[in-house]
Amino acid sequence: MPRANNKLSQLTVTRTTKPGLYADGGNLYLQITTAGVKSWLFRYMRNGKPRGMGLGPVHTIGLAEARVLALDCRRQLLAGTDPLDARNAERAAKRVAESNDVTFQHCAEKYIEAHRAGWKNAKHADQWANTLATYAYPVFDSRPVSTIDTALVMRVLEPIWTTKTETASRLRGRIESVLDWATVRGYRSGENPARLKGHLDTLLPKRSRVQKVEHHPALPYADLPEFIKTLRLEPGVAAFALEFLILTATRTNEVIGATWQEFDLDEGIWTIPAERMKMRKEHRVPLSMRANALVKAQKEVKQNDYVFPGARKGKPLSNMAMLKLLERMKRDDITVHGFRSTFRDWAGETTHYPREVCEAALAHGIKDKAEAAYARGDLFAKRAVLMQDWANFCA
Repeated sequence: MPRANNKLSQLTVTRTTKPGLYADGGNLYLQITTAGVKSWLFRYMRNGKPRGMGLGPVHTIGLAEARVLALDCRRQLLAGTDPLDARNAERAAKRVAESNDVTFQHCAEKYIEAHRAGWKNAKHADQWANTLATYAYPVFDSRPVSTIDTALVMRVLEPIWTTKTETASRLRGRIESVLDWATVRGYRSGENPARLKGHLDTLLPKRSRVQKVEHHPALPYADLPEFIKTLRLEPGVAAFALEFLILTATRTNEVIGATWQEFDLDEGIWTIPAERMKMRKEHRVPLSMRANALVKAQKEVKQNDYVFPGARKGKPLSNMAMLKLLERMKRDDITVHGFRSTFRDWAGETTHYPREVCEAALAHGIKDKAEAAYARGDLFAKRAVLMQDWANFCA
């Protein structure tokens, strides 16, 4: 009868070069890759699924030692332990034990650096660094990240949860992300003490009960026509940009970042790409006659790729330019973003347009998941009529 185990010889291991798997028996295999690399592989079934565990390269682990390692794996399986999971857990524990000098601040800085390129703008990274430096680092101090627990997280959040709720909420999420990163990197183990659901939400009051809703100061819609008359007397690109923002009910960054290739002036459509939208979804804006005329006027004095160019060569208008314009107009009682509220109040109180059309004009997402699943269109035709009525009112 052929032998069940010890099928390979040292000579076979040395001379065999053809890529493939060669069984020695007892779940042990000689593995040769297409590149000619030889190593040992322990193959087994766990819960009906095949698994493979590398035991080391042939040039370091000899045949006899590989058989001993395979025997140890079989004994673990017999005891009900998955050898691959056990090894991974042992390595993770070792990394945690060796990470006593890895602080939360070190992990946070590495996390920010790793994600900086994927964030919408540089300010986002600065906000991360500033909130963590202000509230988290002083409490966590130089403690190893592996020792950060619920009590420490609460020491960071409790003092500002009811007074600076929005900041505290964002801070909590940032701490949670850094700790998740540290866990994946092997610097800590166990549950994340900064998670909200089923954990901190049992210790902290609900945001809705402690957070004061702060609205952007907005101009009453009845005062808008007179404001537009005054605005049109103001010189400069910022005045054109602000009127365009009002007419399209869009956001500051969407307007100042607008480039010529986003516009089809013959059709009266401005298509804002997904990467420039808050909801990360492409948004088509129907242009009223006045909004279209503003873009055409800017085209006659085109300076660079941006519809509303800034003072610096090749750059768009500053995100503070329209706010500064309001200050020059002695209108520090309102904000640029507040004009979206002015539009929504006008649409809701003086027109019969359905709520979903008004919300689509503002590029608001549908919170109800069931409703969102059926809302496939963007209601463009209806929004086009709405935005022309809005322009007529503004004039």
